[in-house]
Amino acid sequence: MPTWFAVLAVVLATLAVVNHFLLPALRWMARRSVNKAILDVNRRFDLKLPLFQLTKRQVLIDRLVYDPEVLETVARIASERGVTRDGVMAEVVSFAREIVPSFNPYIYFNLGYRVARRFLRYFYHVRVGWVHDEALKDLPPASSVVFFINHRSNLDYLLVTYLASRRAALSYGAGEWARVWPFRVLLRLAGAYILRRNLDDPVYRVVLRRYVQMATAAGVPHAIFSEGALSRNGMVNAPKLGLLSYVCRDFDPAGDADIVFVPVGTNFDRVVEQRTLIANADTDYRGRGAGFVLGSTIVFVCRQVWHKLTRQRQGFGMAAANFGEPLSLRDWSKRKDVSLASLEQDQLFAAVGALGDELHNRIVDTIPVLPVPLLAMVLLTTTEPMTRDELRREALQELQDLRGKGAHPGILEGSEDAAIVDGIDLMRRLGLITINGRDKVEPHADERDLLQYHANSMIQLSASLGPVS
Repeated sequence: MPTWFAVLAVVLATLAVVNHFLLPALRWMARRSVNKAILDVNRRFDLKLPLFQLTKRQVLIDRLVYDPEVLETVARIASERGVTRDGVMAEVVSFAREIVPSFNPYIYFNLGYRVARRFLRYFYHVRVGWVHDEALKDLPPASSVVFFINHRSNLDYLLVTYLASRRAALSYGAGEWARVWPFRVLLRLAGAYILRRNLDDPVYRVVLRRYVQMATAAGVPHAIFSEGALSRNGMVNAPKLGLLSYVCRDFDPAGDADIVFVPVGTNFDRVVEQRTLIANADTDYRGRGAGFVLGSTIVFVCRQVWHKLTRQRQGFGMAAANFGEPLSLRDWSKRKDVSLASLEQDQLFAAVGALGDELHNRIVDTIPVLPVPLLAMVLLTTTEPMTRDELRREALQELQDLRGKGAHPGILEGSEDAAIVDGIDLMRRLGLITINGRDKVEPHADERDLLQYHANSMIQLSASLGPVS
């Protein structure tokens, strides 16, 4: 027998074994893990996994590509551009493949949850300051839930996913940075859909809108960052209305299903991107390209590994999220005497703007009170230098005042004094403050912008809540 024939026979036999035995076994094991994860989720969680999230990705892509509204837009755009329908349909397929996620319950609730928990706990003391439990438990079964969140840090993705994981598998809209490998693959497996915020293409917009509407109608819990981009001044800024209008556009208050918005406020003692944000206040650094996003991530990870190896790692303080009182879109529509599904485009945008403003105010009222933002506010609103003990007492008094106004601190009751002391030590390590020989605490001359960034969240919260009740 010729040697080449023997080698070919061995290769073909190996491929046959792999194709008929090994691959089916691996697929069976993967399906078994996913099914086990689904059963576990349905036993433990308040919000069950919608069938939409368990549908094969290719089926969802086909449903989106051949959606009647998408096909109508394809015909119109082809006529306007003077091109064939096939050419526009190729764009639709490309956009659909980019947008539609490939949600994997095992990845989300096992690997993703554990990674988020360990990553966050490695750097922060993670807290849930407040959850409006009664309202969340009373949600009608047919409700579509939308978590409306301020965007403090890119770690908001991990923080809210981790803290909300016992209630829902959240579907995020991730920006252009998420198109970078390997983020693209991981986020799709976690149920995120990719957005091109600055692409003003009518074909892309209708594909994105129809996907969001299909997922909402199917009861997929959404998570929308109200500001669309990271806050560069530390405040909760005016909401972007694009995704919000997609969610609400076809809502009929007389229908069977409701849409319920849950305002979520997040805050951090140290925001990982804080120096980049205040140094590039007018630059969308996430839009600089794949190289910048991937390079920044690698540099951050390498720095933290080095700190770990040299035993220099020190925590970033606290990270917290509050889940506020839900807002029913049906109740809001009745209160405003408006049916969004029947409005013209200009009227719809105005109505969604009013809804966005109300949700924005609810987010501001739920922002957690944390030591560093609180101390920054006290330092910048006091004219005379204070000793460490005076600063501690002033911060504790301000904390009490905010609690009296209805704020929800991320600091556990009974541990306020220790938390404020730890906050002062953290600010000193980060170089935000100086302490002279007489124990007087002063803002560092070169860090006033960063202190103002942290203080703004508390200043905005205090102003929104009004006088002490």
